[in-house]
Amino acid sequence: MRLGFVVNPIAGMGGRVGLKGTDDKVEEARARGATPRSPDRARRALAAIAETVPDVTLLTWGEPMGADIARDVGLDPEVLGYPEGSETTAADTRAAVAAFLDADADLVCFVGGDGTAADVAEALEGTEVPMLGVPGGVKVYSSVFAVSPEDAADVLASFERTERREVMDIDEDEYREGSVNPELRAVAWVPVGEDLQSSKQTGSGNVEAVAEGVAEEVEPGVTYVLGPGSTVGAVKEALGFAGSPLGVDVWRDGEVLARDASEAEILDVLGDRNVIVVSPIGGQGFIFGRGNPQLSPDVIRRCEVEVVASRSKLDDIGALRVDTDDPDLDAELRGWTRVRVGRFESRLLEVR
Repeated sequence: MRLGFVVNPIAGMGGRVGLKGTDDKVEEARARGATPRSPDRARRALAAIAETVPDVTLLTWGEPMGADIARDVGLDPEVLGYPEGSETTAADTRAAVAAFLDADADLVCFVGGDGTAADVAEALEGTEVPMLGVPGGVKVYSSVFAVSPEDAADVLASFERTERREVMDIDEDEYREGSVNPELRAVAWVPVGEDLQSSKQTGSGNVEAVAEGVAEEVEPGVTYVLGPGSTVGAVKEALGFAGSPLGVDVWRDGEVLARDASEAEILDVLGDRNVIVVSPIGGQGFIFGRGNPQLSPDVIRRCEVEVVASRSKLDDIGALRVDTDDPDLDAELRGWTRVRVGRFESRLLEVR
């Protein structure tokens, strides 16, 4: 396999610091203390590719877009070019993909989010060369991504066919204001495997009973870390405050301790006992690792986890998923867990 591999080095930087994306926000993310996320995701994917994809010829782009990471894991890549400036841009991604095509790449694998997916799809337009995403962004709405970096390698090693899938993106400024309006950016060929994620879907079903059940069982002195989304939003309303619809809010004993909080702000207000309340993403099942990177491994390890969802959402997804950037934590979280689906009722669902 001749595999083109390109990394968007700034993808996902805004997530942990509460920016919900990095489009036009790189300097602000850095000012808030953000560190790059996608290089480590790329390293995990390439290490797995080196083990599971035999006879791979790796085509890549110069640092910080993949070359050194590939060498770090023992691969010997063909470096076809370099980014034009000190800060990488969408044009660099498109240039890399164009060079992969000229070098007869069989498939293009990229690390980034929906914006990067749109750039790759644009460069591949008019061809049948498939693309596969390693999720590295904050918002990952498109159905062209593997579930995790390691799963990307499994898809590459085992796929037997490709199919057309949607590349979606949203306006990050609208997203920061609480409005989610996914827009179809492209349709691309993607290798088909069990470890591909679906497109995100909006929530449905009556969640008021779920919210009332959570609110009735809150305990004095316990700190509640309330994730994004409409289902947990109903919990916030039941607790008596208007939360940030797409952010993480922290509440204890009737007081909002942090609104639309970053990872650091969450860690700063945690108490002796803490509970994260999250709801899976419709259509995908992720409870950690998509849309809520503020809930970092450091935060999760200091908290109990309560999952809430409508019955219809669980029927659609079938299983829960995690992708926290910490494989050891992912392994700890996997297994069977209870999901509150009503005021008193719960269902067992597997975390994969």
